[in-house]
Amino acid sequence: MTNKYYDNADAEFRMQMAKLAPADFKAWMTLNAIPGQDNGEVPPRTRELIAIAVAHATGCPYCIESHVTKGKAVGLSKAEVAEAVLIAAAMKAGAAAAHGGLAMKFYGDEE
Repeated sequence: MTNKYYDNADAEFRMQMAKLAPADFKAWMTLNAIPGQDNGEVPPRTRELIAIAVAHATGCPYCIESHVTKGKAVGLSKAEVAEAVLIAAAMKAGAAAAHGGLAMKFYGDEE
């Protein structure tokens, strides 16, 4: 057993979930396939830009690798990937700041 997080060999451990909770895993696999679909109004390049941004916002290294690779395959430039990452960073920071108002609300008026 390795102590490394996000080891590529971890994929086999994820497959245990397919055996232990097959219906739920199948449902997740259906959702997981949505970004790669080519049958909607959003074109593949845009889907991959969205997926890259969301992967960075959620912090999933597997998704980052997968969608950057797929994005490159559909013709995204390195600059487009960089912009998508920075847009995600701005949105994540914006969400934290916006939720800061909730912190003030929950703290209350007492000082």
